[in-house]
Amino acid sequence: MPEEIYQKLAKHLDNLPGGFPPTDTGVEIRILKRLFTPEEAEFALYLTLIPEESRVVARRANISVQEASRRLETMAQKGLIYRIDNRTGQPTYMACQYAIGIWEFHVNDLDQGFAQDMGEYMPFLFDQAWKKPQLRTIPVNKSLSGQLKVMTYENAEQMVQHVRKSVVAPCICRRELGLIGKGCGKPEEVCLLFDGAAEFYLKNGLGREISQQDVLDILKLADEAGLVLQPSNSKKIVNICCCCGDCCGVLRNIKRYPKPASLAATPFFAKVDIETCEGCGVCLDRCQMEAVQLMDEKASVDMDRCIGCGLCVSTCPTDAMTLVRKPAYDQPEVPRDFTGAIFRLGRARGKLNFGELLMMQLKSKFDRLLASN
Repeated sequence: MPEEIYQKLAKHLDNLPGGFPPTDTGVEIRILKRLFTPEEAEFALYLTLIPEESRVVARRANISVQEASRRLETMAQKGLIYRIDNRTGQPTYMACQYAIGIWEFHVNDLDQGFAQDMGEYMPFLFDQAWKKPQLRTIPVNKSLSGQLKVMTYENAEQMVQHVRKSVVAPCICRRELGLIGKGCGKPEEVCLLFDGAAEFYLKNGLGREISQQDVLDILKLADEAGLVLQPSNSKKIVNICCCCGDCCGVLRNIKRYPKPASLAATPFFAKVDIETCEGCGVCLDRCQMEAVQLMDEKASVDMDRCIGCGLCVSTCPTDAMTLVRKPAYDQPEVPRDFTGAIFRLGRARGKLNFGELLMMQLKSKFDRLLASN
């Protein structure tokens, strides 16, 4: 019976936008057994992408509200589902996709075995489920020239001015690779969460609250350490990850492809002025996608590999490197918010269309009405 429950949970998670596809080795089931008890695995099946109060889930699961509240809060604290307070301050709970989601919530209880399982599963998950980017690439601030027109949602320093609460947490990717002896040694406490996501991280003890100046200092540190800025793929940011090509689950996997630029959501690319380039090679070391090479003692950018992060620009001693905006037809669409980004991913995977979302909302509304009686 427990094995069947985990199979059902795996299918449930695979039907969410982020996906959780089955493998021949069964590593995905091993991962679920590490995280969920059989009772939790079964109870998770009653949650949807609609945030709902415990009384609604209790009715659906045919248990008392008190018992549902206990289970939901325990699972939220364990990082198995997502908790968010509604407008009246009441906690609501919803299903959470595995990545980006459940996986990141386990940064503080990651061990070597879990890291090894994820090392096996992540490339498969990426290949099967990364149909639309969940993160986008924006330039480090020092790479932005006055001549380059930049939208607010493309500038990290401007975006963070509009958030209410900020939290910094350890990077699970860097911690994962460190546990198996493949860490890069770059700063670990650099993952930034904002507003609702910051609240969840604080309540779960996953990070610490920081000031806006602290956020700006971390963004500066990211540039100095050669880390790519990757916020959530929406104009209203949920997070900003500071990533390297050695550890980041996203960058490591798009790096495997011959054309990483086609898999990244980025509005810019790097361009080199060969007249002023001195061939010092600093940009080669800074590039996380191996997009820069020296040809005839001059830097050359492979457009198929460049993701427009600006790391090569910010440290170019002769200002030979600059960022250029892609043509209009090649500009990535940036959803308004995280919900829009997730819905778009679900549609791309054939897992969530407008009709299904409408039926989910209607069912949730019907269950709320029944739970009120």
